[in-house]
Amino acid sequence: MASVDVAVIEHGEIEKNGGNICCHGKGPGYATPLEAMAGPREALLYVTCVYTGTGREKPDYLGTVDVDPNSPTYSKVIHRLSVPNLGDELHHSGWNSCSSCHGDSSADRRFLVLPSLISGRVYIVNTKKNPKTPSLHKVVEPEEILAKTGLAYPHTSHCLASGDILISCLGGSDGKAEGNGFLLLDSEFNVKGRWEKPGHSPSFGYDFWYQPRHKTMISSSWGAPLAFSKGFNPQHVSEGLYGRHLYVYSWPDGELKQTMDLGNTGLIPLEIRFLHDPSKDTGYVGCALSSNMVRFFKNPDGSWSHEVAASVKPIKVQNWVLPEMPGLITDFLISLDDRFIYFSNWLHGDIRQYNIEDPKNPVLTGQVWIGGLIRKGSSVSAVAEDGSTYQVDVPDVQGKKLRGGPQMIQLSLDGKRLYVTNSLFSAWDNQFYPELKEHGSHMLQIDVDSEKGGLAINHNFFVDFGLEPDGPSLAHEMRYPGGDCTSDIWI
Repeated sequence: MASVDVAVIEHGEIEKNGGNICCHGKGPGYATPLEAMAGPREALLYVTCVYTGTGREKPDYLGTVDVDPNSPTYSKVIHRLSVPNLGDELHHSGWNSCSSCHGDSSADRRFLVLPSLISGRVYIVNTKKNPKTPSLHKVVEPEEILAKTGLAYPHTSHCLASGDILISCLGGSDGKAEGNGFLLLDSEFNVKGRWEKPGHSPSFGYDFWYQPRHKTMISSSWGAPLAFSKGFNPQHVSEGLYGRHLYVYSWPDGELKQTMDLGNTGLIPLEIRFLHDPSKDTGYVGCALSSNMVRFFKNPDGSWSHEVAASVKPIKVQNWVLPEMPGLITDFLISLDDRFIYFSNWLHGDIRQYNIEDPKNPVLTGQVWIGGLIRKGSSVSAVAEDGSTYQVDVPDVQGKKLRGGPQMIQLSLDGKRLYVTNSLFSAWDNQFYPELKEHGSHMLQIDVDSEKGGLAINHNFFVDFGLEPDGPSLAHEMRYPGGDCTSDIWI
């Protein structure tokens, strides 16, 4: 399909471009993941930007970035929607409706849902009225959420085919992991209550993904907010303050059916995704501390199992807090055709591409270094097997030294462009990459060979969040107005 010069095409709208007419289904999104791959090229990108934890008394904001290479403001922040409060820590985001509602002509992808990890607020942003200048629609206050559900520390948001919005929450008001669960909002963003059945809340929470044809939702586990909100202390892992489990729920009724203990191969499992094909009964979770990609899959008897599919070996280092450094897989995604996995090693500093056409045996097909703690010029050196030391060469982009390590990633619908930011969470940024607080984040674009495999930096694209009007900010998760491979679920 020819690309179009619009940020988003919603249902009922027809855009003409070069003689081609693009008409997109009944409801929001696309009928299938492969149809989404043929959708229009992204023109805008929304990114959560944080001042919380930087020492700057400014509210966090949603940045709008121009990613249209034919635009005069290409790779620039063209709008900033500041939220009205301080100390929120905007983190992840989701939509009020996505491709799970494609068959519903009354559904409309109008609102971006922005949970605030620290304050507990949920902001609702209207992106439909003017995609380039989104506006604040509603605020769901933490007091209401806490009073009606007992939940705090909201993280991942997904829309449901019913029109409701489901948000994972990582703890209660006391910051203990045992208080976590799932917040349910209705289509008007009123608090309905908790999604899971009473007594079916696991010990930890984080991310989740549902696969309705298999009547299953699986969630992952970061840690207790009291622990992770103060930075990372390895001792907290041995004290049981971080997770290593996947939780299998019946869908859509919220009964906890199975707990999978990933053991030491699955310490701190974060982002979790099923394959996009809704008929598939397999998916992956990125385990940060163990730096393993773990595959989970359904057994003939209906139970679920797991196995390590790909590993990043820890690197022996000098002049660091530990003798070995994990890659720290902090984000990953799957291309819409289910052919490739991409993930970031936040501490090592590389992004990897694996072919997963054989889901049991991923094959490394691309790798690019864009930061990390063992880059040339760092005080930390890696130690080779023969005892020699080395550092990794990381190129400058547009004359700028790359800061931090690769963290959140987002893939274009056609699978040819990968966008990367480098902030994880302000307390952890301050601990591992203190230069981010002083100089801000940046956003890169990686060119992808989606046929044979391969990754390369696009040197024409660089968004420097160190140059923001209110001072350097921390850029985190990214969304396209028309949806993407980490927010849309097919049923």
